[in-house]
Amino acid sequence: MERIVSAQNSRIKNIQKLSAKSKERKTQGLFVIEGAREISLALAGSYNLDSVFYCPELFTGTGYPETLRSINPKILYEVSAAVFEKIAYREGPDGILAVAVAKNHSLSSLHLPKNPFIVLLESIEKPGNLGAILRTADAAGVDALIVCDPLSDVYNPNTIRSGVGCIFTVPVAVSDSAEALSFLKERRIRTFAAELQASQWYHETDFRSPSAIIMGTEADGLSPFWLKNADARIKIPMRGKIDSLNVSVSTAVITFEAMRQRMKISHPAN
Repeated sequence: MERIVSAQNSRIKNIQKLSAKSKERKTQGLFVIEGAREISLALAGSYNLDSVFYCPELFTGTGYPETLRSINPKILYEVSAAVFEKIAYREGPDGILAVAVAKNHSLSSLHLPKNPFIVLLESIEKPGNLGAILRTADAAGVDALIVCDPLSDVYNPNTIRSGVGCIFTVPVAVSDSAEALSFLKERRIRTFAAELQASQWYHETDFRSPSAIIMGTEADGLSPFWLKNADARIKIPMRGKIDSLNVSVSTAVITFEAMRQRMKISHPAN
């Protein structure tokens, strides 16, 4: 196994480029995953790893020691603590980082059930919000997340970190809004645009049939495209002095109401 002790090593420099620049990730078709748990989720999600770097001194403290045994030794590199510090982007790293091959996130790659529930995000800018929504989607069992006209790519290291690896557990597609609308209409999936000025309360909305909630940013909300083309507009009651919630919180509120309704289909009261 090759040991890397210089931060000037070409592989180390490339990791830094991939972590910092979306353009590099897109050009190379590669991205960075830090953390044993996240790497194990990527492997379980059938992601291919290009290379893996681990620091023995730090890895002894990981809660997922079995991850290292899952790695092909041919792509494994040992690095010094000083070098790992240069490529780590998390606080309290557990000493393992992988460069992985990006997947195709086209709408055609989604395999939906008969009665899907989808979350669609328009122009999400902050990777932390995207990661938090991925966590919600995983926890709620959302069938797919569609990211339209994104301002932050799904493999941003902060998306992976804040989403604790849920990018690897939730089916995700990336598209423009027009393509996404056609995709939903062709499958007769009813669309609900979240908007502060809507007249319909989210908790009085029926999400039991094929449904997609459309979420915009808290700063700008949804574009006229979705407000015009959605089947209905819904809102969350706001009783304080602030008129909006963080988009990840709003998504969680509506998503779990939809899951509550759908649980009644699967487990009707006696």
